[in-house]
Amino acid sequence: MKSDFLLAVTQLATERRLPRDVVLGAIEDAVRSAYKRDGTETDDIEVQILPTTGEIIVTLNKAVVETVNQPAEEITLEDARLIKPGAQIGDVISVEESPEDAGRIAAQTAKQVVMQRLREAERDQVYDEYAGRINELMTGVVQKVEQGQVIVGLGRTEATLLHTEQVPSEQYYPRQRIRVLIQEVEKGIRGPRILVSRAHRDLIRRLFELEVPEIMSGTVVIRNVAREPGYRSKVAVEARQEGVDPVGSCVGLRGVRIQNIVNELHGEKIDVIPWNEDPSVYIGHALSPAQTSRVEITGDRSALVVVPEQQLSLAIGREGLNARLAARLTGWRIDIRSTSEVLAEEAERAARGPEQAAVAEQSVETEEPEVDAVVAEAVSVAEEAEAEAAAEAAPVEETLAAATTVESAETDENEVEAAEELEAVATAEVSPTDEAQTTEAAAPEASQTEEDIEEELRKLQEEEEALLRALEEAEAESDEDDEDEEADESDEESASFDFDAFLQEYQSERQGETSGGIRFAEDIFPERGGRFRGGRDERRGGRRGGNR
Repeated sequence: MKSDFLLAVTQLATERRLPRDVVLGAIEDAVRSAYKRDGTETDDIEVQILPTTGEIIVTLNKAVVETVNQPAEEITLEDARLIKPGAQIGDVISVEESPEDAGRIAAQTAKQVVMQRLREAERDQVYDEYAGRINELMTGVVQKVEQGQVIVGLGRTEATLLHTEQVPSEQYYPRQRIRVLIQEVEKGIRGPRILVSRAHRDLIRRLFELEVPEIMSGTVVIRNVAREPGYRSKVAVEARQEGVDPVGSCVGLRGVRIQNIVNELHGEKIDVIPWNEDPSVYIGHALSPAQTSRVEITGDRSALVVVPEQQLSLAIGREGLNARLAARLTGWRIDIRSTSEVLAEEAERAARGPEQAAVAEQSVETEEPEVDAVVAEAVSVAEEAEAEAAAEAAPVEETLAAATTVESAETDENEVEAAEELEAVATAEVSPTDEAQTTEAAAPEASQTEEDIEEELRKLQEEEEALLRALEEAEAESDEDDEDEEADESDEESASFDFDAFLQEYQSERQGETSGGIRFAEDIFPERGGRFRGGRDERRGGRRGGNR
C-alpha cells in the first residue's frame, strides 16, 4: 500500500509538472487539516511523510505539567520521562500519535486542500518561469478572438494580445501559429496574467537574432530599430569585426534571411542600413532608398538634407513615413529640401545681399540731413504755437482790461485817490540802482539758450490749454443756464393754464352738440371722475345693471 501511495505521488507530480517535494508538502498540509477537522482540540500538530517508505508520522507538541487539565496539550512528568528521560516540568516534548481512519468529512477536506495547494504551486511556477522571459520571443497558437483581444496559448498557460499591441494589417484566427514578444507578466487572482505584443520594435530585433547567426554570436550588432507596424521598419547595424559586411549578413544570400523575417511579419518592408559615427553620413543612409545630394548640420540635433528633385517624394515617403522613421532611427530633426529649392534660396540671398549693403550706405548718408530737417520742422511748429497762443490771449487780455476799467469807474472817489497816492509812493521809492539792475537783468535774457526757449514754449502751451479749458467750462455753464431758463418758461406756461376759459369753451362745444349741457364732471376729465372712470356711459350702465 505504501508503494502504491508513492507511485501515486510520483504520477501526480509528473502530470502537474511539479517537483515531488511540492506534492508531498501539499499532502502533509492536507493530512494536518484533516486531523484538525476530525476533532483534535490542539493546533500544534506536525505531519511528516517519509519519502522512502511513504509512512505518515503525526506528532503533537505537549507541555509537561504535574496535573493534566487538557490532555490534547499537556502531559504528566512520568509519561514525559518515558518518552524523554531528562524531561522537566515546563518542557515541551513531541508525542507521536497514530492517526485513526479519517471519516468522510476529513477525507473531503484533505482532497480540497491538496487540490488548492497544487494549483497555487502551479501558478507560482508559471509566474517564475515567464517572469524571467520578458522581452523574449515565443511561439504560440491562437485559441480564440473576442472583443478585440486575442488569446494565445503558450503551452502551460495562456497569454493576452491586446488590441493596441496588434498589427493593423494582420488578421488572427483560431489555431493560427504566431510568434509573439512577451511584454509583461503580472500576478492575478486567477493566476499570472501574461501580455504579449506583435507591434513592438523589439520583435524585429528578436527575429533578426533568430535568423542571423552573426547577430547571435555578436559579430554584428543592431544599434537601433524604428518601426511602423505593418508598413515599414528600419534597422541600423554595425560590424564589430573587420571584413564583415553587416548589411549583407542580415540580408543573406539572395535575400533568404531577410525574406523569412518579412514573411513572419506578413509583408512588412524592412530597410537594413549601416550605422556610422558621422551624423551626416548616418542621416543620409537612414533616408534610403532615396539618394541624397548633401547633408548639412544646421543646429543642435537638427540637419538639412538636400535631395534631387525626382528623389524628393521617395525621401519623404507616403504621408511622411520614410522621413519619420529616419528621424526616429537617428534621433535627429531632419529637414528635407529639393536641389532646385535650395538653389533658388541661395540665389535670392545672393541677389539680396548687395541691395541690402546699398540701402545701408544710403541710410547712413541721409541720416544727418534728415536730422536737420526734423529739428527745423520742430522749431517752426514751436513758433507757430507761440503765435497762436499770443493771438488767442489778446482778446482775453482786452476783455480783462475792459472789465477792470468798468470796475474802476464804479469805485468811489476815495478809492481812486488812495490808488493814486500808492502809485506816487511806489514811483518815488524806485531808485537809479534798481533801474540799472533791471537793465542788467535784461541782458542775459537776450542771450537765452535754446533750452530756455523750449521751456517758454512749453509754458505758453500750458497757458493756452488752461485758457481753452476755462472757455469750455464757461460755455458749459451758459448752456446749463439756457436749459434752466427754458424749463422755467415751460413751467410758467403750464402754471398759467386758464381753467375758466377752458370750461367756457367746452360748454359752448357741448351746447352745439346737445342741449343737455354738462351733467357730470367726469365728462370733462374722465381720468379724474372718481368712482366711475369710464364717464357718463359707464355710470348709466352701472345704474341700470345694478353694479356699483
